[in-house]
Amino acid sequence: MTTERVPVQVLLLLGDQAEVVADVAPEERDDPARYPAAEIADAVGVPAAELPGTRLTAEAGEDGRLSGWRLA
Repeated sequence: MTTERVPVQVLLLLGDQAEVVADVAPEERDDPARYPAAEIADAVGVPAAELPGTRLTAEAGEDGRLSGWRLA
């Protein structure tokens, strides 16, 4: 399986989910994708409540799903 590391940003939290978008100009962004906030928070060592606005990198798999979260 091939992966690529991409820049992303957490926009906001909706309950226990984080809305994540590619960290590109707003007019180039796709719709946000939701991921468990706890999963991202645990991976980067930031409390989930502090994730909105955080810039990260993630591995994009062939299926487009993100994983391997890291602080940018």
